[in-house]
Amino acid sequence: MPRIIAGRAGGLQIAAPPVGTRPTSDRVREALFSTLESFGGVQDRVFLDCYAGSGAVGLEAWSRGAARVIFVESSATAVRALRANVTRVRAVGAVEIHPRDAAVVAQELAAGSVDVLFADPPYLLPAAKLAEVLRSFLTRGVLTADAVVIVERSRRDPWQWPTGLEALQERHYGETALHYARLARDGSNG
Repeated sequence: MPRIIAGRAGGLQIAAPPVGTRPTSDRVREALFSTLESFGGVQDRVFLDCYAGSGAVGLEAWSRGAARVIFVESSATAVRALRANVTRVRAVGAVEIHPRDAAVVAQELAAGSVDVLFADPPYLLPAAKLAEVLRSFLTRGVLTADAVVIVERSRRDPWQWPTGLEALQERHYGETALHYARLARDGSNG
């Protein structure tokens, strides 16, 4: 069972959906949030957990001081577990849950409303499809000027950022790869 590692809900266990998700391990979440500290952290920022599953990453962000967390998850089974986890850690009121496709949600969010976007789709989702989803967030202008985007993929799957995002770094943890980027500074974001 995953647990919240640090912050106001640190140590609380949360439920993973019975099937269809691959929760980000405690080790990878700890590394993710350590790395995010070098990019401004999550304190008082808006964190979008795309393909949220159990919500472990977004709830970790909330526990560590994110002002608001937006969860995007299209699986009804995962959304049920996510809602239960939000209640368990007492984050109700500090989160939004969008039980729809990520590309649809991108069209619904306000411009300049997201500081950190974390995307952890099923590894079977083709990289080109994930890049297309990220482009929809860019085209809509959802990200703030200093936003950080993180993609979790299998380290065996090559990843290339769509136009408008520039790579910052890549970290590997066993079979997992975390890719970090920000808006391209040359103005090409869409």
